[in-house]
Amino acid sequence: MIFYIGMELFSDEHFMNEALKEAHKAYDVDEVPVGAIIVHNNKIIAKAHNLTECLNDVTAHAEMQAITAAANHIGGKYLNECVLYVTLEPCPMCAGALGWSQISKVVYGAPDLKKGFSRIKPSLLHPKTRVFNQVLEQECSTLLKTFFKKKRE
Repeated sequence: MIFYIGMELFSDEHFMNEALKEAHKAYDVDEVPVGAIIVHNNKIIAKAHNLTECLNDVTAHAEMQAITAAANHIGGKYLNECVLYVTLEPCPMCAGALGWSQISKVVYGAPDLKKGFSRIKPSLLHPKTRVFNQVLEQECSTLLKTFFKKKRE
């Protein structure tokens, strides 16, 4: 999907690259490298990455951090005019929060074959939420695989 802002061209790949920048920040501080951004009216209003280790908080996933930042930015709890870009398929916890936020669209890069919401409980999202996957899947997957390979060494 392509968006125009003035004369600039923005696509799902453009915004996923921004989420990947956040994932690299997580990687750099030894967090599982997942990054997320939330876009409203083609403008990034929230950027986040995993902070579970830094905050010693199992709920500090990139999506949860981004939802909170976006809600604060908008001044309300509903993100029904927003799009989430995240490098890894959301887990059920994050999908539930996204469902409550009524986010309009979720775009993710790499599938989570073990704990992804689409395999466990796809109905967690709001019924009107559109889902797109495999956007820059290779780049997202490679970063995660590199991180876990390094951990095993």
